[in-house]
Amino acid sequence: MPGSLSFLVAALLAGAAVPFQAGANAMLGRLLGHPFWATFVSLGVSAVLIVPLMVAFRLPVPSVGTALNGPWWIWIGGAAGVVYITAALLLAPKLGAASFIVAVIAGQMVASMVIDHFALMSFAHRPVNIARLAGLAFIIAGLVVTQWASTVAPATQPASNPTQNGDQK
Repeated sequence: MPGSLSFLVAALLAGAAVPFQAGANAMLGRLLGHPFWATFVSLGVSAVLIVPLMVAFRLPVPSVGTALNGPWWIWIGGAAGVVYITAALLLAPKLGAASFIVAVIAGQMVASMVIDHFALMSFAHRPVNIARLAGLAFIIAGLVVTQWASTVAPATQPASNPTQNGDQK
């Protein structure tokens, strides 16, 4: 259990980065003039950051042939990244960070339960049961409450200056 607790904490920290990613990319999209440019730059920054880590860890060059012989669905990760980043750029500013993220989490949970239930993508079989459905229901209830709260207390417009909190260009 201690090992799985550290994994959960790491996953929580990774999840905590997501709304910051959405906000940063949304502002980048506004400054660059189009969300697709921000998606491109965001993925480019990812590549620039991962290459030195790969060099530092002295990772061997992989056999692309082995990957080409793998299942077709191994290639959808990059496409999913583009879909998510672009959706975050377009939707997070309109919905707000909390509403966007809870909607993303609800979507992730529905898809994850299907993947687990049918043991797709080489995941272990974890059938849908009443407890898992209850967890999903709580997340969907959170989505409804968060969205309702957004309509009760309308959003105020941020300052028109793209730099906030005293940041200087």
